[in-house]
Amino acid sequence: MKISEFSPSHLNEDDISKLLYYGIEDNLQNGDLIFVPGSSKAAKYRLPQAIRLYQEGRASKLLFSGGVKWPGDELTEAEMLMKKAIGYGIPSKDLFIENISLHTKENVLASMLVMDRMCGLENISNIIIVTAPFHMRRLHMTLLTYMPKWIHYSLVCSDDGATGKEQWMQDHYGRKRVLNEAGKIIDYVKKGILIDLEI
Repeated sequence: MKISEFSPSHLNEDDISKLLYYGIEDNLQNGDLIFVPGSSKAAKYRLPQAIRLYQEGRASKLLFSGGVKWPGDELTEAEMLMKKAIGYGIPSKDLFIENISLHTKENVLASMLVMDRMCGLENISNIIIVTAPFHMRRLHMTLLTYMPKWIHYSLVCSDDGATGKEQWMQDHYGRKRVLNEAGKIIDYVKKGILIDLEI
Protein backbone atom coordinates (compact mmCIF):
# COMPACT_ATOMS: atom_id res chain seq x y z
CA MET A 1 0.00 0.00 0.00
CA LYS A 2 1.28 3.44 -0.89
CA ILE A 3 1.39 6.25 1.65
CA SER A 4 -0.87 8.36 -0.58
CA GLU A 5 -3.60 5.71 -0.18
CA PHE A 6 -3.81 6.19 3.59
CA SER A 7 -6.51 8.49 4.95
CA PRO A 8 -5.45 10.62 7.95
CA SER A 9 -8.98 10.47 9.38
CA HIS A 10 -9.22 6.66 9.19
CA LEU A 11 -5.90 5.51 10.63
CA ASN A 12 -5.84 2.64 13.10
CA GLU A 13 -2.88 1.62 15.26
CA ASP A 14 -1.68 -0.95 12.73
CA ASP A 15 -1.75 1.64 9.95
CA ILE A 16 0.25 4.09 12.05
CA SER A 17 2.80 1.44 13.01
CA LYS A 18 3.29 0.53 9.33
CA LEU A 19 3.44 4.14 8.27
CA LEU A 20 6.04 5.26 10.79
CA TYR A 21 8.01 2.14 11.70
CA TYR A 22 7.85 -0.56 9.02
CA GLY A 23 11.34 -1.25 7.67
CA ILE A 24 12.99 1.36 9.89
CA GLU A 25 16.11 -0.32 11.24
CA ASP A 26 19.84 0.16 11.43
CA ASN A 27 21.57 -1.79 8.65
CA LEU A 28 24.82 -1.54 10.66
CA GLN A 29 26.74 -0.07 7.73
CA ASN A 30 29.47 2.49 8.23
CA GLY A 31 28.83 5.95 6.85
CA ASP A 32 30.65 8.93 5.43
CA LEU A 33 29.02 11.06 8.12
CA ILE A 34 26.46 11.00 10.93
CA PHE A 35 23.58 13.42 10.35
CA VAL A 36 21.66 14.73 13.36
CA PRO A 37 18.76 17.20 12.95
CA GLY A 38 18.06 19.45 15.89
CA SER A 39 15.04 19.66 18.16
CA SER A 40 14.28 21.06 21.59
CA LYS A 41 15.59 17.84 23.17
CA ALA A 42 18.09 16.66 20.56
CA ALA A 43 21.04 17.18 22.90
CA LYS A 44 19.39 14.92 25.48
CA TYR A 45 18.19 12.09 23.25
CA ARG A 46 19.84 12.22 19.82
CA LEU A 47 23.35 13.40 20.63
CA PRO A 48 24.37 10.47 22.90
CA GLN A 49 23.38 8.01 20.17
CA ALA A 50 25.38 9.95 17.58
CA ILE A 51 28.40 10.11 19.89
CA ARG A 52 28.20 6.35 20.45
CA LEU A 53 28.21 5.70 16.70
CA TYR A 54 31.17 8.04 16.21
CA GLN A 55 33.12 6.38 19.03
CA GLU A 56 32.37 2.93 17.58
CA GLY A 57 33.97 4.06 14.32
CA ARG A 58 30.80 3.96 12.23
CA ALA A 59 31.67 7.42 10.78
CA SER A 60 34.42 9.99 11.31
CA LYS A 61 32.33 13.14 10.90
CA LEU A 62 29.22 14.53 12.62
CA LEU A 63 26.89 17.05 10.98
CA PHE A 64 24.39 18.86 13.20
CA SER A 65 21.52 20.69 11.52
CA GLY A 66 19.10 23.24 12.91
CA GLY A 67 18.74 27.00 13.13
CA VAL A 68 15.95 27.24 15.71
CA LYS A 69 16.72 29.00 18.99
CA TRP A 70 14.47 27.56 21.68
CA PRO A 71 13.23 29.77 24.55
CA GLY A 72 16.02 30.35 27.02
CA ASP A 73 18.76 29.31 24.58
CA GLU A 74 21.19 31.76 23.00
CA LEU A 75 22.53 29.13 20.61
CA THR A 76 20.83 27.51 17.64
CA GLU A 77 20.03 23.79 17.79
CA ALA A 78 23.11 22.94 15.74
CA GLU A 79 25.40 25.19 17.79
CA MET A 80 24.11 23.65 21.01
CA LEU A 81 24.71 20.13 19.71
CA MET A 82 28.22 21.04 18.61
CA LYS A 83 29.03 22.65 21.97
CA LYS A 84 27.84 19.58 23.86
CA ALA A 85 29.67 17.22 21.47
CA ILE A 86 32.91 19.05 22.20
CA GLY A 87 32.06 18.60 25.89
CA TYR A 88 31.93 14.84 25.21
CA GLY A 89 35.48 15.09 23.93
CA ILE A 90 34.77 14.98 20.18
CA PRO A 91 37.47 16.90 18.24
CA SER A 92 36.12 20.08 16.64
CA LYS A 93 37.74 19.08 13.32
CA ASP A 94 35.20 16.23 13.07
CA LEU A 95 32.16 18.46 13.77
CA PHE A 96 30.16 20.41 11.21
CA ILE A 97 27.01 22.49 11.55
CA GLU A 98 24.22 23.93 9.45
CA ASN A 99 22.38 26.55 11.48
CA ILE A 100 19.85 28.31 9.25
CA SER A 101 17.17 25.62 8.79
CA LEU A 102 13.83 25.86 10.59
CA HIS A 103 12.21 22.49 9.79
CA THR A 104 12.96 19.03 8.39
CA LYS A 105 12.90 19.90 4.68
CA GLU A 106 15.25 22.80 5.32
CA ASN A 107 17.48 20.55 7.47
CA VAL A 108 18.07 18.48 4.34
CA LEU A 109 18.29 21.28 1.78
CA ALA A 110 20.59 23.51 3.83
CA SER A 111 22.78 20.56 4.84
CA MET A 112 23.45 19.55 1.25
CA LEU A 113 25.82 22.50 0.76
CA VAL A 114 27.59 21.74 4.03
CA MET A 115 27.99 18.09 3.00
CA ASP A 116 29.31 19.13 -0.39
CA ARG A 117 31.90 21.38 1.23
CA MET A 118 32.77 18.69 3.78
CA CYS A 119 33.70 16.01 1.29
CA GLY A 120 31.81 16.51 -1.99
CA LEU A 121 28.34 15.04 -2.46
CA GLU A 122 29.75 12.86 -5.22
CA ASN A 123 31.96 11.17 -2.63
CA ILE A 124 29.14 10.35 -0.21
CA SER A 125 27.66 6.86 -0.50
CA ASN A 126 26.09 6.30 2.92
CA ILE A 127 24.79 8.66 5.60
CA ILE A 128 23.95 7.50 9.13
CA ILE A 129 20.83 9.32 10.31
CA VAL A 130 20.11 9.78 14.01
CA THR A 131 16.73 11.11 15.06
CA ALA A 132 13.71 10.29 17.22
CA PRO A 133 11.68 7.18 16.30
CA PHE A 134 8.56 9.14 15.32
CA HIS A 135 10.60 11.48 13.09
CA MET A 136 12.72 8.91 11.25
CA ARG A 137 10.27 8.10 8.45
CA ARG A 138 9.74 11.74 7.48
CA LEU A 139 13.44 12.58 7.65
CA HIS A 140 14.35 9.51 5.59
CA MET A 141 11.66 10.34 3.02
CA THR A 142 12.89 13.93 2.83
CA LEU A 143 16.42 12.73 2.14
CA LEU A 144 15.14 10.31 -0.50
CA THR A 145 13.16 13.13 -2.11
CA TYR A 146 15.84 15.81 -2.27
CA MET A 147 19.30 14.24 -1.96
CA PRO A 148 21.22 12.57 -4.82
CA LYS A 149 19.78 9.15 -5.60
CA TRP A 150 23.06 7.24 -5.23
CA ILE A 151 23.25 7.97 -1.51
CA HIS A 152 22.10 5.26 0.90
CA TYR A 153 21.08 5.64 4.55
CA SER A 154 21.53 3.82 7.84
CA LEU A 155 18.58 4.60 10.11
CA VAL A 156 19.45 4.80 13.81
CA CYS A 157 16.61 5.82 16.14
CA SER A 158 17.43 7.46 19.43
CA ASP A 159 15.38 6.43 22.46
CA ASP A 160 13.21 9.39 23.45
CA GLY A 161 11.26 7.31 25.96
CA ALA A 162 7.92 7.94 24.26
CA THR A 163 7.72 7.42 20.49
CA GLY A 164 9.46 4.08 19.91
CA LYS A 165 7.49 1.47 17.96
CA GLU A 166 6.91 -0.53 21.15
CA GLN A 167 6.17 2.54 23.32
CA TRP A 168 3.98 5.03 21.55
CA MET A 169 0.63 3.29 22.13
CA GLN A 170 1.15 3.27 25.91
CA ASP A 171 2.46 6.82 26.25
CA HIS A 172 0.06 9.79 26.12
CA TYR A 173 2.69 12.17 24.77
CA GLY A 174 4.03 9.54 22.39
CA ARG A 175 0.57 8.80 21.00
CA LYS A 176 -0.05 12.49 20.37
CA ARG A 177 3.28 12.99 18.60
CA VAL A 178 2.88 9.86 16.49
CA LEU A 179 -0.70 10.64 15.40
CA ASN A 180 0.31 14.14 14.38
CA GLU A 181 3.35 12.84 12.52
CA ALA A 182 1.38 10.23 10.58
CA GLY A 183 -1.07 12.87 9.37
CA LYS A 184 1.77 15.19 8.42
CA ILE A 185 3.52 12.55 6.31
CA ILE A 186 0.35 11.66 4.41
CA ASP A 187 -0.39 15.35 3.80
CA TYR A 188 3.13 16.05 2.53
CA VAL A 189 3.01 13.08 0.16
CA LYS A 190 -0.34 14.15 -1.26
CA LYS A 191 0.97 17.69 -1.78
CA GLY A 192 4.06 16.39 -3.58
CA ILE A 193 6.46 17.66 -0.91
CA LEU A 194 7.62 14.09 -0.26
CA ILE A 195 7.90 11.14 -2.60
CA ASP A 196 5.25 8.43 -2.32
CA LEU A 197 6.48 5.13 -0.90
CA GLU A 198 5.11 1.59 -0.79
CA ILE A 199 4.71 0.62 2.86
